[in-house]
Amino acid sequence: MSLLQELGSQRHAAVLRHDWTREEVRALFALPFPELVFRAAAVHRVNFDPTEVQISTLLSIKTGGCPEDCAYCPQAARYKTGVKAERLMDLDAVLAAARAAKAAGASRFCMGAAWRSPKDRDLDAVCAMVEGVKALGLETCVTLGMLTAGQARRLKASGLDYYNHNLDTSPEYYGQIITTRTYQDRLETLGHVRDAGIHVCCGGIVGMGESLEDRIGMIATLASLPVHPESVPINLLVRVEGTPLARASRLDPLDFVRTVAVARICMPGSVVRLSAGRDDMSEEMQALCFLAGANSIFYGPRLLTTPNPDCDRDLALLGKLGLRPMA
Repeated sequence: MSLLQELGSQRHAAVLRHDWTREEVRALFALPFPELVFRAAAVHRVNFDPTEVQISTLLSIKTGGCPEDCAYCPQAARYKTGVKAERLMDLDAVLAAARAAKAAGASRFCMGAAWRSPKDRDLDAVCAMVEGVKALGLETCVTLGMLTAGQARRLKASGLDYYNHNLDTSPEYYGQIITTRTYQDRLETLGHVRDAGIHVCCGGIVGMGESLEDRIGMIATLASLPVHPESVPINLLVRVEGTPLARASRLDPLDFVRTVAVARICMPGSVVRLSAGRDDMSEEMQALCFLAGANSIFYGPRLLTTPNPDCDRDLALLGKLGLRPMA
């Protein structure tokens, strides 16, 4: 049996595996587009209700001034993007935003801080935010940079449900995007999060000038983790003036849909989220992504510092597609 014939079995594709090879992932990307989307949709239906979409809201609780050099990020202090460094938000302001998010239909509230890694005094405040958001009946998620094992345990004790820490790209291309922390640094933080009993939110960004082989490498790495991330954000680069990637070439929309579909097949039990870049996606492109197995979006007019479709626009699209928020 050829590799493509083997991958053609719905049962094979839906089995939870942690030994995906790059050859296998490459073969999925090489499938004819209708066949790839069909297989991804079949896997999706085995694991999820295809008419449900998980809704999250993301709030920047500490904006700008980050010492890292991530080439895509407007919050890096070294780039002139017009983003000013701000102090950590007050607890009351964060809880007010969480209440508004819940009223608008979000089931998960995510908080992001532009740090390389949090200081213990900052973690005290974040833990209070997690506790307060959790008390509102929302799932909680934070992204704070690198964590120690002890910090991960503190966040778990506060009631944190998810921790976001993306791999961004393949191990080979990573050094072209970030030099201030290593790929291994990211894997170690993911290990601390997993060991603490927190769900992992981990994906990447496409459209950063990477090759197809890099997208293959990113998904193969994610799908080979000892436990798949419970949430896998697939971001489309938002090209921000002042960052090194401001003039990056636009990714073909069908290449983005292919990436979503392959992620769905390789990580069948994970929630695959359309994250950054949706403001530049047509309704048709987003519909193809949902067909290919995406089942989560960020809801609200901003993602940290970049634009996102407003709530009315998203509600209209979900209505057209007959999709409803996941409980």
